Amino acid sequence: MAGIDDVEDEVAEIVDFLRNPERYRKLGATVPKGVLLSGPPGTGKTLLARALAGEANVPFFSVSASEFIEFIVGVGASRVRDLFDQAKKDAPAIIFIDELDAIGRARGGATSVGGHDERGQTLNQILTEMDGFEGTEGVIVLGATNRPEVLDPALLRPGRFDRRLTISPPDRKGRQAILAVHVRDVPLADDVDLAKVAATTPGMVGAELKNLINEAALLAARRGRDRVSLADLNDALEKIVLGTARRVVLSLDDRRRTAYHEAGHALLGMLTPGADPVRKISIVPRGHALGVTFQSPDEDKYGYSASYLLGRIAGALGGRAAEELVYGEVTTGAESDIEQATRVARQMVGRWGMSSAVGPVSVLPGPGEQPLYGFDGNEPAPATRELVDSEVRRLLEEGNERARQTLAENRPRLDSLVEALLAAETLDADDAYRAAGIPREAGVNEPNVEVPAGSAAALTAAQLSRSEATPGEG
Repeated sequence: MAGIDDVEDEVAEIVDFLRNPERYRKLGATVPKGVLLSGPPGTGKTLLARALAGEANVPFFSVSASEFIEFIVGVGASRVRDLFDQAKKDAPAIIFIDELDAIGRARGGATSVGGHDERGQTLNQILTEMDGFEGTEGVIVLGATNRPEVLDPALLRPGRFDRRLTISPPDRKGRQAILAVHVRDVPLADDVDLAKVAATTPGMVGAELKNLINEAALLAARRGRDRVSLADLNDALEKIVLGTARRVVLSLDDRRRTAYHEAGHALLGMLTPGADPVRKISIVPRGHALGVTFQSPDEDKYGYSASYLLGRIAGALGGRAAEELVYGEVTTGAESDIEQATRVARQMVGRWGMSSAVGPVSVLPGPGEQPLYGFDGNEPAPATRELVDSEVRRLLEEGNERARQTLAENRPRLDSLVEALLAAETLDADDAYRAAGIPREAGVNEPNVEVPAGSAAALTAAQLSRSEATPGEG
């Protein structure tokens, strides 16, 4: 399969066992009883399971975990027994349970009744069935979930799910391979370069790339073309990432204010060392936004330095700073920007140890974890919470001042970018940098403390800064 080269070796071993079991049995080896596939939605977990069964040429029993759940207690457990009995009769075989977290959640807590008792009995039956394998039946259980952290520990121990394969969003090479698969039946114009398309879609998973190709084909068909061009792909990406354009007539004052807001974001992105390059600026209303600035890195990022995050906070507050600089007051358009900046600052202080005042102390829970403010004796002291809030406020105020000072020092560039925006409404990267009078160069992150990209829940590979419509306008 395209885009998941890093897990192919693990899967290939399972396929080989199902094809040639004697090679392993004579050495006393047994096939893994269970393989857990985890990763974000759309990365290809279900497709991988189907491909594995097809390559091994064995019976494939596919079921969604939610199909086991009934209000009548015992029905789900009975279905599990029937499924495993059938698979053993047809062995070697593969059982695939999709959305495993529907029945595999950790047990405990308050007493459950009704459907929750049924869920517990169904999970117990799966645990019993998997533990009953000798490893020679040739039955492998594949489980897929988006949330492995909520699964019951008894389900994850060796002897049940022996292996855990994480399917991450593809890198640039993987995205190009996935795009090549989805364009096999799509006629492309000569100006389409899949390598460049892959470079402009960081963070996208297989399902999103498939949707991108389909949207581009729909656009080309509506425009009466017989081949999909680069313009169709760019417009499709703009529609997916930025939203569908709305036919809203803004007053001249609102258009200019929105232009200053978006130009503030963009100019900070152009002038901040190490910031993600600006790809597109638009003051065309889309969704709930009156304008959007789109930035994405030149290369896939797997870690974020403190200097990059501080620049991101300043960039997020750039629209608000531009409004304050030009008009002397701010509007509701900065709502989502403030939320984004606050989220990044709070994680810098509370999870990533990027505050000298708080130090390397984890105060906030990670994704899917229970709040640390519980009653297990590990909750932070009130003084620590106040210190976290104080540090978050300091980072935000410094970011806002940095944004305001940068824009004030580059006011002519800001005004020039605004005039270009008002004239064209949408500027691509070349036009935007040219209007601001700034050479288009890839920034280089300054070395500093790094954060694993997978843990940065507040960060995305492509960052969007929006000028939100006031309540009721959306």
